[in-house]
Amino acid sequence: MLTDKEIAYYSRQLLVDEIGIAGQLKLKQAKVLVVGAGGLGCPLLQYITAAGVGSIGIVDGDSVDISNLHRQILYDFNSIGKNKAVESKNKLTALNPFIDIEAFPFSIQAENALLLIEKYDIVVDCSDNYATRFLVNDTCVLLQKIVVYGSIYRFEGQVSVFNFQNGPTYRCLFPELPTEESTTNCSLSGVIGVLPGIIGVLQANEVIKIITGIGEVLSGKLLVYNALKNTTDFFLINKNQEFDYESLFIDNQLEKENYIKSCSISVVKELNQQQVLDESDKYILLDVREVGELPIFEGENIVKIPLGELKNHVNVIPKKKNIVVFCKSGNRSKKAIEILQNDFEYDNVINLINGISAQFIEEWERKTKC
Repeated sequence: MLTDKEIAYYSRQLLVDEIGIAGQLKLKQAKVLVVGAGGLGCPLLQYITAAGVGSIGIVDGDSVDISNLHRQILYDFNSIGKNKAVESKNKLTALNPFIDIEAFPFSIQAENALLLIEKYDIVVDCSDNYATRFLVNDTCVLLQKIVVYGSIYRFEGQVSVFNFQNGPTYRCLFPELPTEESTTNCSLSGVIGVLPGIIGVLQANEVIKIITGIGEVLSGKLLVYNALKNTTDFFLINKNQEFDYESLFIDNQLEKENYIKSCSISVVKELNQQQVLDESDKYILLDVREVGELPIFEGENIVKIPLGELKNHVNVIPKKKNIVVFCKSGNRSKKAIEILQNDFEYDNVINLINGISAQFIEEWERKTKC
């Protein structure tokens, strides 16, 4: 049932014949997990919260950086340094106190994906990297969950719905994980601020349609929006009957080592900036940026080795201390960790999510000088 206050809150939505009381109750009973509370996640979360999705989970291990604010408008300057999952929960609870929101302040990984996803009906993929998209897709196929997918690049965005009523999955669009060298994200190539708002709202629209059972769901279709040309194109996605999902699973479980081997996904332990700062005395920092890259970061417990020279100077990296590896965006540092783990058997290396920032440097220097 809806309370009098809920009826008042959703009054304009209830006037829509396709929604009404019955549709609003479906929204209230729905459970949606959102992976990523960044550019796509912020508008998506605001609209499904305001629409009345009754149970929302938010997964994100990243913290808010000043560079996020031009497009992640759920946050403000007071949010800088705070975990995105926790901060978005606080903001959204103020927007709609009639729903339940749970924050998961860590990244989704092969070892926790099943536990995170199994209690939700729909998963919205607002991530910014291929490895996470493949992991979300494959886990949802195993658990028979629907995926609402979105991605952005510069002026172009994509939206689709996967694994809906036995329809195509993400692997029908991208059968194999691309190489790191062939991929990029907005931290490297940039993005116009309004684009994630447009794509995130389109994802929210698909969530609402799926839950209420109205309209035509974007299953089997890829919507491609170009903000410069203001055009929308649709491409058909055929179901790939030949892909063997069973090869990813052992005894109907997403077994960690087998999954990683099958998908060429390396498990890299990650921490956000605040987590590193909270225990700064435990870590040595490894800077794998090129010489002269800004912002300059030097001092005690900081080792500087450009990625291209890493193999030649690996002897200066200790194996008995926790090493946090960083670069500008978090991509080169992941590559460095793969080299250290695979070629030199390091098991003490941790990636700094989304790379270094001026705020992190300032706080690190303040803490280590105390």
